[in-house]
Amino acid sequence: MTTPTGRSGQDARIRRRDLVVAAACGAFVAAMVGLAYASVPFYNWFCRATGFGGTPQVAAAAPATRSARAVTVRFDSNVSGGLPWLFEPEQTSIDVRLGEVTTVYYTITNRSVRETLGLAAYNVTPSTVGAYFTKINCFCFTEQRLAPGEKRTMAVVFFVDPTLAADAEQDDLNTITLSYTFYPVRDQQPGVADNGRPAGTGPL
Repeated sequence: MTTPTGRSGQDARIRRRDLVVAAACGAFVAAMVGLAYASVPFYNWFCRATGFGGTPQVAAAAPATRSARAVTVRFDSNVSGGLPWLFEPEQTSIDVRLGEVTTVYYTITNRSVRETLGLAAYNVTPSTVGAYFTKINCFCFTEQRLAPGEKRTMAVVFFVDPTLAADAEQDDLNTITLSYTFYPVRDQQPGVADNGRPAGTGPL
């Protein structure tokens, strides 16, 4: 027969065990939530640092050396559904020497009767050259806000790292494609769109 004192001690042990299990579960859930929030910026940092997935690098200045080797850089432009823009490069391709700083231009035109806002995502192909394709200046770093019918010319300043010439895996590389896609950004500023509804609540 279990005495009242024994039963009380057993109940206390069970409560302590349940508290430990609950605390461990809570800590695990908190850790998973923290990892989920940290994974996106960490992944973005990893891509920028390594060129993973064709993510170009970013630099503040030109490289100190150049190479006699040249590659063709093609320029691709896309607009996601819902953004009424015409977006195109001024030239479809250019030949550049490794290490040579080059400036090219894209134009965007807002074909809507109201102000619209977009942001560009970008990558290069083949994805293995992301670690060598470096941008000094690019319109993709900031949101672009266009008035109705506005046309804007934007520059991209880049170079292909001359160390690519020492990568045996890139010996057959002749062409790099720089691709941009503009996506609509919902404006959080209060205002009225041309259809009479608050700005940012309806289709672009």
